[in-house]
Amino acid sequence: MPVIAVVDYDMGNLHSACKGLEKAGATTLVTDLAEEIYQADAVVLPGVGSFDPAVQHLRSRSLEEPIKKVIASGKPFLGICLGLQILFEGSEEGSEPGLGIIAGKVRHFRSEPGLTIPHMGWNELEFTQPNSALWRHLPDKVQVYFVHSYYVDPVDPQITAATFTHGSQTVTAAIARDNLMAVQFHPEKSSTLGLQILSNFVAQVKTTVLV
Repeated sequence: MPVIAVVDYDMGNLHSACKGLEKAGATTLVTDLAEEIYQADAVVLPGVGSFDPAVQHLRSRSLEEPIKKVIASGKPFLGICLGLQILFEGSEEGSEPGLGIIAGKVRHFRSEPGLTIPHMGWNELEFTQPNSALWRHLPDKVQVYFVHSYYVDPVDPQITAATFTHGSQTVTAAIARDNLMAVQFHPEKSSTLGLQILSNFVAQVKTTVLV
């Protein structure tokens, strides 16, 4: 089974992410060591919480450079929730610079009558990259679980792999570019279809390992 490094920077429930990946057929290694991240077959960056503490924790553990190097190397990489947001240049939630791997900013939902913030619960994905490896074996209509008040706004709309609508706002739910994939929702909390998304990522990792 492929070994997937799950980055530990004190910002998330690593257990649920690991459990989902293991159900999908991977061996997980929770780590904050650069060498273990480099040696793994793939890397997952989960995250729950606020933007500024997240990037501060990453930098305090000297994890920014390993993450950037792993993505640049072509190794499969999956960001989840806050692990998507910190890939961007910055956030309206705070003042710290993000990792800047993706051009764009993290924005707060605009207030409007009847709109609940945070956006919490099940919502439907609209695939904008229907051929992405993440969406294999999924039906056309997929409900996944979200918990967030901020969303990513990439400069290049072509990187968006799926969107969702909250109130009158349609925003990015997932991105995909080459080996880099990241989602705003929680696949590990999204029942059978969420597990299929994780299985699709693990399958992509296995293909890379065999090459």
